[in-house]
Amino acid sequence: MAKTLLMGNEIIAMGAIRAGVGLVSGYPGTPSTEILETVARKNPGDIYVEWSTNEKSALEVAAGGAYTGARTMVTMKQVGLNVASDPLMSLAYVGVKGGMVVVVADDPGPISSQTEQDTRRFAAFSKLPVFDPASPEEAYTMIGDAFDYSEKYGTPVLFRSTTRICHGCASIELKEERKKVVPEGFVKDSRWVIFPRLTYQNHLKIEQRQPVLADDFSSYHGNCLSGSGKKGIAAGGVSYSYAMESLAGRSGFKMLKVGTPHPFPEQLALKFLEGLDEVLCVEELDPVIEDALLAVVGKYHLPAVIFGKRTGHTPVAGENTVESVRQAAFSFLGLPLPETAPLPQPPELPVRPPVLCAGCPHRASFYAVKQAMKGRKAVFSGDIGCYTLGNAAPLDMVDTCLCMGAGVTVAQGLHRMEPDAVNFAFIGDSTFFHTGIPGVVNAVYNETDLVLIVLDNSTTAMTGHQPHPGTGKTMMGEVSEKISIPAVLRALGVKTVLEEDPLDLPAAVAAVRRASGEKGVSAVVFRSPCIAVTRPKPALQIDALRCVGCKKCIRELGCPAIILKDGKASIEASLCFGCGLCRGLCPTKAIEGGRQE
Repeated sequence: MAKTLLMGNEIIAMGAIRAGVGLVSGYPGTPSTEILETVARKNPGDIYVEWSTNEKSALEVAAGGAYTGARTMVTMKQVGLNVASDPLMSLAYVGVKGGMVVVVADDPGPISSQTEQDTRRFAAFSKLPVFDPASPEEAYTMIGDAFDYSEKYGTPVLFRSTTRICHGCASIELKEERKKVVPEGFVKDSRWVIFPRLTYQNHLKIEQRQPVLADDFSSYHGNCLSGSGKKGIAAGGVSYSYAMESLAGRSGFKMLKVGTPHPFPEQLALKFLEGLDEVLCVEELDPVIEDALLAVVGKYHLPAVIFGKRTGHTPVAGENTVESVRQAAFSFLGLPLPETAPLPQPPELPVRPPVLCAGCPHRASFYAVKQAMKGRKAVFSGDIGCYTLGNAAPLDMVDTCLCMGAGVTVAQGLHRMEPDAVNFAFIGDSTFFHTGIPGVVNAVYNETDLVLIVLDNSTTAMTGHQPHPGTGKTMMGEVSEKISIPAVLRALGVKTVLEEDPLDLPAAVAAVRRASGEKGVSAVVFRSPCIAVTRPKPALQIDALRCVGCKKCIRELGCPAIILKDGKASIEASLCFGCGLCRGLCPTKAIEGGRQE
């Protein structure tokens, strides 16, 4: 079969399809999103696929499927694993019947995340096996191995990918054969009901399983030894690929590849350490391999000295690159860095901080709240999504941002300690369904004064416009009942629920003023579709004769479509979506066209 160029996430998805996965659930989060989307797109017709409301729900759906003997997979990014941790920790004790793989995409850098947390650490914490592919090509076969090990040991298995594996591309030959898995069906058994006594017994079994798995992993093809010498390099994940690339053609050292960092392949590590004086560990994020080798050295009283993050020989944060690995490895091995011809330097690019898109309705929502709160003491708690960018000047409308759904609850704590301020909580429509609802319940139950601003743009915009319960469409392509956010809020006991188009600035400002005057929880649902899912209106124009160069449109909105040209405002037609927000601001009425009221 001819080779096909695919993204790493697509390769993982195709590997899971080949392995006979029957159910895939998840929640979108960069860099993991395309895995589930690819399964849905390439679905041979017998795989159930869903975007769940959050990672906890996704994992529990996948667990139920695995109880029947089906192979299931759940996808998320590293912070999503925090949300799924409650059921995952218990599932580690209960176990599964069908193979269940939890794909977690870590984000060294970080490039698009709140944290640089390392899923390998979570594997040790939850006492679960974890696979760590070194390349997209290896991920294709390793995902199938993960299903096999899950079924062999009756446990969920973590599959840790990273941004460069997820979003890197590789030419790969896709195998035509597909494993046929026929689920036995759910068999009633007390093992599926977790009780303290059963938990204690299962904990003993888990601890007994760890060394057995470690020995099994010592002969697993994803872990390997090569080379010889007195010095060694141990690496895992994409860092192994970087090391092999940077040291290509060189010898005189041992190389250990760790594809299953937990349980650590101890017997293979012993063979690696035999005769070594020094070892350099190359890995991203936490010193997992380094700590494991230190433990082996101490346990067996070996003379090898282990270098890595803890000794300052490799960076403790951020991404590795071929260049950074080359520098660390060459320095460790005492090799001179190869001389390379200086590359021509490209011109410096202008600094472009992340901003809300031109025409984004969130800009209008933030601006309406800002105008309504002029002269009043107010705190604006934000959340995770495109609208986190509301923190940037000139809007300056996100004072806090912690994690998904936290804006609603952080605002409540702020209010309790500072009741003279008006506390706002901004949350997107997808995040509202993800973890926002319990926070609203908490505020209503505790009678907290709070103004909830729901930014409903009819999609999960930040991760690529996936559907959610409020869109009326499932990942299987089925039309479903739209869940109304205003109806949910009213059912939760929110007395004042207002609905407005944020691009109608006078009405939006009036709604915010009314909501902010209420006691208890009040809400304004600003509904206007994301520019990526709606047809743009005609671009606006600025009449240069009427423009006085006051810069109010630039100074107050920060829309990237509005620029200053020859001392006067000008609109770049290729960027403008015709939302009309700037038109209402202009004191000289110099802005024309676009969306008409």
